[in-house]
Amino acid sequence: MMPAETAGATEAMPAWRLWLAAVRAQFLTTTVLAVLLGLAASCADGVAIDAPRAVLTLLGALLAHAGANLVNDYHDRAADAVNTDPLRPFSGGSRLIQEGRLEARQAAVAGYGLLAGAGLIGAALALTGRSQLWVIGALGLALAIAYSAPPLRLSARALGEPAIAAAWLLVVLGTDLVQRGDWSLTALLAGMPYTLLLANILLANGFPDRGADAAAGKRTLVVRLGPHGAGQVYLAIAAAAGLWLVMAVLAHRLPATTLACLLVTPLPVFAARRLRRHAPGTPNAGLLAPIHATIATAHLFGLLLTATLWWAG
Repeated sequence: MMPAETAGATEAMPAWRLWLAAVRAQFLTTTVLAVLLGLAASCADGVAIDAPRAVLTLLGALLAHAGANLVNDYHDRAADAVNTDPLRPFSGGSRLIQEGRLEARQAAVAGYGLLAGAGLIGAALALTGRSQLWVIGALGLALAIAYSAPPLRLSARALGEPAIAAAWLLVVLGTDLVQRGDWSLTALLAGMPYTLLLANILLANGFPDRGADAAAGKRTLVVRLGPHGAGQVYLAIAAAAGLWLVMAVLAHRLPATTLACLLVTPLPVFAARRLRRHAPGTPNAGLLAPIHATIATAHLFGLLLTATLWWAG
């Protein structure tokens, strides 16, 4: 926490803006797209969309994402305090605890409360004949907590990227399952490349935090591998996403129109090149372009994949 006199000098913020900033609302679009992609996977297979269940699914997913962000801020508060030069708003958390705008206990209570709300929605949907949702919900909540909470602290053990990919893949699979009532290969094949690109957002956001994370004992991929090595992993993840999509189309499991997603390929190639060349000590402002390109890659890929699947349906 900041000293009382510093906190008092902080510019006041309306409560609604404070909580929107706390849950990092501008980044919840990744979850909206994951839900839309799950619905599109159902639609592509001719499943009629149940609107009330779709709305409940979206609400539950958003609560889970918002809660996970608050829980992350709470458990990472000491490490984020070391990070005196974050590239906002992409790294270093919301910074509200460090600025004295939000108490750590408030963040914890709100975060775990939102996760509980997401769990209740998931339970309600599971009781409508979707018993598989118990598994998806339990795994999702476990990942949301274990990402930054001890003893696992996955993000501090170079396991943050796999955790992110797995968590959002569960959103796609769960959304589809709510609609069709069973597991679906289509949802898995469509969800995997999108969630791999989401993992790259986390990886890119770790570049400006490299020094602070190392000082705080967080052994992220960027800390372990350095900029060049992490940039190579970034490129490999982007290539894996594209290759996965191509193989799914060649196997006639996804419609050929989904190959339109490959139009985004120049963006991750550009981002990887810039990330690999970011030498330690270089101003973080140079990372803005590759981070923006990474976020654009995931969003454009998700939008194109969703649109082409809906069209096929």
